[in-house]
Amino acid sequence: MLKLDLNHTSLSTAEMAEFLCASEVIDYTTPAVAALAGSLAQQAATPLALAKLSFEWVRDQIAHCNDFAREEVPVTASETLALGTGFCFAKSHLLAALLRANGIACGFVYQRLTVSGANPPFCLHGLNAVYLPELGWYRCDPRGNSKPTVNAQFAPPDELLAYPVTNAGECLYDGVFSQPWPALMTALRQCETVSQWRAAPIDVLPPL
Repeated sequence: MLKLDLNHTSLSTAEMAEFLCASEVIDYTTPAVAALAGSLAQQAATPLALAKLSFEWVRDQIAHCNDFAREEVPVTASETLALGTGFCFAKSHLLAALLRANGIACGFVYQRLTVSGANPPFCLHGLNAVYLPELGWYRCDPRGNSKPTVNAQFAPPDELLAYPVTNAGECLYDGVFSQPWPALMTALRQCETVSQWRAAPIDVLPPL
């Protein structure tokens, strides 16, 4: 797993490859994910338009499981697409898969937020950073605008994320990661239902 500073905008061939590769979680070679990536590519005239279209598709077509009273907890991109739901993490995995399948580098960014209000408990929140050649790394949040207070958009150069960092103990973790955090993957795979997450929200630390 590679971590880059968001200001690192001149990627080497090896660095670019890290943010384009498929993996067990970012499984864009699976037929359904590959087919959707191909369909989206046919609808966009430029890479920037394709990135925006892919973002909006995941944001709007995959229901955030906590907002829609779903209990499934998919992890991989293909699982998320098949179920049509998932946490923010799962949605970020699917967006990364769709973009990487079409040659657009994409990584992962994380926030630590309160679950509700200004006080603990805290939870981890996952979003994406897309590499736009004309701009560099651009953070975007496909978690879905299904809450009245959330209005995440893809409007570079402006970053219109779902959640501002406002409360004590919250933070936006540094860097963009080429793969999801291993500790997060372990916690997600151990979380069998959304109800289980509500009882004990995932709040893991970044890898060293």
